[in-house]
Amino acid sequence: MPVYAVGDLQGCLDPLKRLMERVRFDPAADRLWLVGDLVNRGLQSLETLRFVRDLGDVAITVLGNHDLHLLAIHNGVHKVRRRDTVEPILNAPDRDALMDWLRHRPLMHHDPQLHWTMVHAGLPPQWDLETARGCASEVEAVLRGEEHRLFLERMYGDEPDLWSPALEGWERLRFITNCFTRLRYCTADGHVDMEYKGAPGGQLPHLMPWYAVPGRKSAGQRIVFGHWSTLGLYEGDDVLALDTGCVWGQTLTLARLDAEDPETVQVRCD
Repeated sequence: MPVYAVGDLQGCLDPLKRLMERVRFDPAADRLWLVGDLVNRGLQSLETLRFVRDLGDVAITVLGNHDLHLLAIHNGVHKVRRRDTVEPILNAPDRDALMDWLRHRPLMHHDPQLHWTMVHAGLPPQWDLETARGCASEVEAVLRGEEHRLFLERMYGDEPDLWSPALEGWERLRFITNCFTRLRYCTADGHVDMEYKGAPGGQLPHLMPWYAVPGRKSAGQRIVFGHWSTLGLYEGDDVLALDTGCVWGQTLTLARLDAEDPETVQVRCD
């Protein structure tokens, strides 16, 4: 079964359709993984949500920071920002159904047969795969439950910045959410940094990409992720980064994961 993973769409549906045509995507036989951030900044966020939802079990998407931001707006927790392009979703007649569908997406997907794991942003160096799966389940349970609005209120903030199994309550859930949806850089001792967004090479000397921290416990696990447009297409350190800045007029990247070595296809974005 061909399995394709695609980078951040952020409301850019037409490039995705062109990529699917390029690889002759067959919904009856193929599967599509989406690394999160389906919405925002692009002009087709509503159409993108409907398209991915209507693919049903053919598509698996994890939640990104822009997806959570949309859920927060929908629940009255956050306001629309100047550069947001989510108003068509908020005004759509099927808004509530779309938001309910989005709220039930996972933070992490693991396929033991493919030996690939998908997240939106990254994993802190202290987490092995089983810890990551358990942490994802904690947030997913709250987000899908009756306290989801309270969670959306409490998820914002950069603290705590260091993992401990002893973390509890909203601080624990906030740290987990930040790692899955916002992480780029860490220190050698595992403190996470949520400020610097540039490409590797321009960061402060004590920071390194999360996947390059020595002794990372998820090393050896193949992880595909997005979120980091300034990093672009990157393969190494057991990871595959697919956010190639489509919404910024660069490219959208699709990678076939069931091949021995991931095969990538790109299209230019307007």
